[in-house]
Amino acid sequence: MIDDSLTQLPKKRFKIINLIWLIVLIAGLFISINVTNTHISVLFENFSQFSDIFVQMANPDWSYFPTVIPLLLETIKMAVLGTIIGSALAFVYSLLIARNIIKNKLVTGVLRFIMNIIRTIPDLLLGAIFVAIVGIGPVAGILALSVFTFGVVVKLFYEAIETIDPGPIEALTAVGANKLQIICFAILPQVMTYFISYSLYAFEINVRASTVLGYIGAGGIGLYLQQTLQVFDYAKTGTIILVIIVVVVLIDYISSKSREALMK
Repeated sequence: MIDDSLTQLPKKRFKIINLIWLIVLIAGLFISINVTNTHISVLFENFSQFSDIFVQMANPDWSYFPTVIPLLLETIKMAVLGTIIGSALAFVYSLLIARNIIKNKLVTGVLRFIMNIIRTIPDLLLGAIFVAIVGIGPVAGILALSVFTFGVVVKLFYEAIETIDPGPIEALTAVGANKLQIICFAILPQVMTYFISYSLYAFEINVRASTVLGYIGAGGIGLYLQQTLQVFDYAKTGTIILVIIVVVVLIDYISSKSREALMK
């Protein structure tokens, strides 16, 4: 018969680990507050200013609405193009770094290292780099979103490829099929729904990211959002924010429903 003290050991160890992590988190919180000189009281001291700004934003200037629509369409176009370009590059790259397709560990190792470097660059930094290269405008935003989408989709997609059923690959290899035939008839039928789902997920992120990229001159509605904030025209700012919220919620809803339908 098993001793009751032994059955309680994993539970006690689990509680001790939780306690240790809680202490670490609390210590990290206080150390961070002291190092960054962050005080929550500052927020409450300026709360009246925040309430004044919020009231002005809550009364949007609807005469500015016709100006916002073309900018919003430009933002959505940036997200669409960035998603398509980045996903297409990620599709090819994922096939090159999946170890159940490419058996050479040196090749996959080098390509994965490059992928990890790209994934570490935040979208705002990408936008700033491309603004410096191609100038202010939507082209810089599209290029930044393309690279950002590549980093998101390639990580998810190559992992999906590596978890597929190896049976069809082995069967085609046994009858002498080449790499292209194996990819077309054994791999893609198993992973295409995942690829489309990941691309839709990246599109959701890109719609939100493209609004922020305007702050650094990468085109879209974010550029005008920055301008209205700089001149303290909060009524127009409220119009822009309200339109962005409605569009982002609709796109997220449509995308999530589409992904659910794909995965059924």
